[in-house]
Amino acid sequence: MSVRVERDKETGVAVVTLDRPEKHNAITLEMARELSAVWRGFRYEDEVRAIVVTGAGGRAFCTGIDREDAGRVPQPSSPYTIDDPLLTIGPKANDLWKPVVAAVEGMACGGAFYLLGEAEFLIAGENATFFDPHTAYGMVSAFETVHMAQRMPYGEIARMALMGTAERVTARRAYETGLVSELTGPGGALEAAREAAAVIASYPTEAVQGTVRALWSAKEACRAPALAHAPHLVTLGNLPADRQAELFVRREAGTGCASGRAGPLPRIPARRDAVAPAGTAPLRRDYFFRTSYT
Repeated sequence: MSVRVERDKETGVAVVTLDRPEKHNAITLEMARELSAVWRGFRYEDEVRAIVVTGAGGRAFCTGIDREDAGRVPQPSSPYTIDDPLLTIGPKANDLWKPVVAAVEGMACGGAFYLLGEAEFLIAGENATFFDPHTAYGMVSAFETVHMAQRMPYGEIARMALMGTAERVTARRAYETGLVSELTGPGGALEAAREAAAVIASYPTEAVQGTVRALWSAKEACRAPALAHAPHLVTLGNLPADRQAELFVRREAGTGCASGRAGPLPRIPARRDAVAPAGTAPLRRDYFFRTSYT
């Protein structure tokens, strides 16, 4: 199994780990089913009162759906619906209201946002980066941006979605803008998330779950109608599968871009986002092109 679950009966904390480090924890169709079953199962485990979700290996939290598996999902012809195997990989989609803390190390991109968007808060190692490659490969970022628009200022999520593979948001920038609630040293996110989850799990679970539900109600008022538009936007805006595949090949070869322009990929230098206090490192967002993320 590629979804590993550990339970600590003493603290009441369970850790759910995406365990495909050799593939940057990209989610297969089997893993999507496993995640759904895990979240639904926790509803019946009274000894589990808080959960941490993370990725194995340290290089990536998750890089979305496995590209090979994505091609195996048949789609209906109607523009009013879409079969998306990631729709039910998150806890809220499975009616779980026990709190979930995300521990992020390395890359978190694309379909990872289905999970991050349904966590209560994020803790990240300083090596974490966040980006959304959809537009670079001729795909509409709809479900992902709706999830993350609940967590990031509009300008930040818009820039991340529209710039595609050209930029990554660093953990520090994510912390500055509120996406990340706590920064740790590289490799420290999981332990910090465990500690936070243990504190929450020590409180009466009825009150905790009620608080999670109340918070989510406020988010859901905007999220639900926005998600209702997502299938139409994906159907209308996505390039055909063969053209998407062509863009993947071009980028892996380091030539061309989403517009089909030939030639080497441009690079954008890093820029400062704020003036750092004296004696500290400058705060900045790192920008650079990638040719592959899985």
